[in-house]
Amino acid sequence: MNKPSIYGLTLDQLTAWLQEHGHTKFRANQVWEWLYRKRVTSFAEMADVNKECTQLLADHFVIETLEEHLKQESSDGTIKFLFRLQDGNLIETVLMSHKFGLSVCVTTQVGCNIGCSFCASGLLAKSRDLSSGEIVGQIMKVQRHLDQTKQGERVSHIVVMGIGEPFDNYDNMANFIRTVKDHKGLAIGPRHITVSTSGLAEKIYEFADSDLQVNLAISLHAPNNELRTRIMKINRAIPIEKLMKAIDYYLEKTNRRITLEYILLKDVNDRREHAVELAELIGDRRDLANVNLIPYNPVDEHSQYQRSEQESVRAFYDTLKKQGISCSVRMEHGADIDAACGQLRSKQIRAAT
Repeated sequence: MNKPSIYGLTLDQLTAWLQEHGHTKFRANQVWEWLYRKRVTSFAEMADVNKECTQLLADHFVIETLEEHLKQESSDGTIKFLFRLQDGNLIETVLMSHKFGLSVCVTTQVGCNIGCSFCASGLLAKSRDLSSGEIVGQIMKVQRHLDQTKQGERVSHIVVMGIGEPFDNYDNMANFIRTVKDHKGLAIGPRHITVSTSGLAEKIYEFADSDLQVNLAISLHAPNNELRTRIMKINRAIPIEKLMKAIDYYLEKTNRRITLEYILLKDVNDRREHAVELAELIGDRRDLANVNLIPYNPVDEHSQYQRSEQESVRAFYDTLKKQGISCSVRMEHGADIDAACGQLRSKQIRAAT
């Protein structure tokens, strides 16, 4: 049986585990620094940690659980990594360069069961959740890539928007966030971390009540139940009214801005009347909501959907603005590679079979 990654432990959990095995809090802090500041790949490299401790750790944990299977580099600097897990499954992780820093999009599940009709991630059903160590491991692999190629640069932002539904793997996702936020380790600020959900209402309540204090994005993609159910089957179980009630709780509890993600699909959800209806849905939440308009990355298996024309994107944006809604158009990354989330993974699996 494969050993778990030590990245699956937060600092508090690592400290408690080592103390249970006869070691001190000081020793835990040493190990933590070797893992996240010096970024070693083996316990033997922890030079000032006694051999008894490093052997204990090696007996129970591994550091690396991901192997780079494939890497695609875009002309805009975006890099998509395809990692192989210990059990042979493949996952995607994406590094993107922005004016504000370097952002990494991480995956939380092997496959996805949400079944959005436009999405490449759902082409392959979920087979399992990722452990928190496997999620943290994605950040560490990308950071080591930066250490080797762009010394001095570091991951500054994280978006939990890769393959899978993060709130369907809530506990591991939350553990991951606590680990990467820790000021003694990677020290990525909570305002630089965004978690995206397709709208699991009960988990939005839990997220609002948590100590995570990171940003929330909702994959909305339609302004009414009829249209949202047609393109996102989750809306059958959690209709817009139930979702907006959970959003209201989140806004009241946290007073934090929320992002509403809206993929523009040609002649499906990109008309002016859809923009007006979206503005009405947002209503008096507009002071704490921003709509992020997303150009669609075409997927061969979803040929019924095409990218909206630029004129339609501008009209949709202008209509929202005139209605007093804060909105933006997402900057595209990796358009010359397999840009859609899950696209590279599904292509590789199809090719192998």
